[in-house]
Amino acid sequence: MPGFSMRLSLVERCTLWLYGALMRLLQPLLLRKLRRRGQQEPGYLHQVPQRLGRYDTPAVLPGAVWVHAVSLGETRAAGLLIDALRQRWPDMRLVLTHSTATGWAQGQSLLRPGDVQVWFPWDTPQATRRFLQQHQPVFGVLLETEVWPIMVQACQQARVPLFLVNARLNASSQASAQRWSWLSGPAYRSLSAVWAQSEADAQRLRSLGARVEGVLGNLKFDVQDQPQARALAQSWRARWRLGGRVRPVVMLASTREGEEAEWLDALAAQPEREQAFRDAGVLWLLVPRHPQRFDEVHAALQSRGMAVFRRSALPPGDDDGVWPVAAVQASVFLGDSVGEMPVYFQAADMALLGGSFKPLGGQNLIEAAAFGCPIIMGPHTYNFADAAQGAEASGAARRVANMDAALDQVLVWLKHPADLAQAQEQGWLMVAQSRGAAQRCAQAIMAEGAVSRPALGGSPTD
Repeated sequence: MPGFSMRLSLVERCTLWLYGALMRLLQPLLLRKLRRRGQQEPGYLHQVPQRLGRYDTPAVLPGAVWVHAVSLGETRAAGLLIDALRQRWPDMRLVLTHSTATGWAQGQSLLRPGDVQVWFPWDTPQATRRFLQQHQPVFGVLLETEVWPIMVQACQQARVPLFLVNARLNASSQASAQRWSWLSGPAYRSLSAVWAQSEADAQRLRSLGARVEGVLGNLKFDVQDQPQARALAQSWRARWRLGGRVRPVVMLASTREGEEAEWLDALAAQPEREQAFRDAGVLWLLVPRHPQRFDEVHAALQSRGMAVFRRSALPPGDDDGVWPVAAVQASVFLGDSVGEMPVYFQAADMALLGGSFKPLGGQNLIEAAAFGCPIIMGPHTYNFADAAQGAEASGAARRVANMDAALDQVLVWLKHPADLAQAQEQGWLMVAQSRGAAQRCAQAIMAEGAVSRPALGGSPTD
């Protein structure tokens, strides 16, 4: 492991100081934005002082492992890594941090007695220093893209090794980081080690000065089977019937702002195609990416005359009971819940990939493939470039130019169920062949020598 004597140029030191001062000045605005966000998602109002590095909760005992998973997707991936670390270090204590309410909610399922869950502090010298003093981690693990300049320097000063795992960096982010090299350079150079998802990611990270120790694949391929989710999905499918036949279910997965309108416009643009969907009895399963948009999307669908039923309108525990007629006959089932993507993917016959029909980089399609849901994706998948290319090459996914072409592909698969089944098989095969990143990452972290002192109550094993 390298030492902690990373030298910064005068310009870099000045840039970091100015950045830290600016972040501190921005805190009142950040607090105001947080409170506005909390009006839509109350989870953001939980323990607000922690964002400033102020804690009224007991600290975990010294020697804990700190893992930062910014949001929902990263937290699911972090859970796979945490399980692999616990296999090697059974008595490991965990400090788990997040930046979003959905990440926090998902992260609660990863905690064991003695673990601590707190918010990731805003990137100021004061907040980051208080965070490290409070929790005293033996090392820190950041997932994917979460490199914050002040936090990295605070770990340097506190002599806390900091690792970036499942690391990815697209070309646009690389260009932006290079433009701000006086700020990004010290951050990437000061990381103790980096393990990338792909060789392309590794090359881009090295160009910023990161110490890339290897390419270990994508943690998200290690997604586990979820029998309870599968059973719930099957229960829903049994109820989605019209005229005695099971309805085809086409999902719009993790849609972003503007994509629902684009889909509605494409439906209306070709009445014959829209009639074909109605004749087939298609149920559209629409799952927006961000919870704060659930009400907005619901209103937009109703304004277009769509018969919508919300997941949240199902009575608790009614999955085995008699569903409301509106739930059975709806043309759109709005997935306005958090943490049920495995259910939605297993309830759908195919899915249109959200974030890929606008220049937003796409969403995680690995989970869809793992749960047997073939994907139709638009042209914008740079956030998951390798997975998207692999899925397209294997036949697990189809790439189209726009939403109109996506609806044409839906009809193709509806008319040729054997091709749809083949795409499903290829998705399962792609995921099965790409597993193992969680174990490789856990082994690499331990081999790096990060565990310089054992946690109280136990020590790491080989």
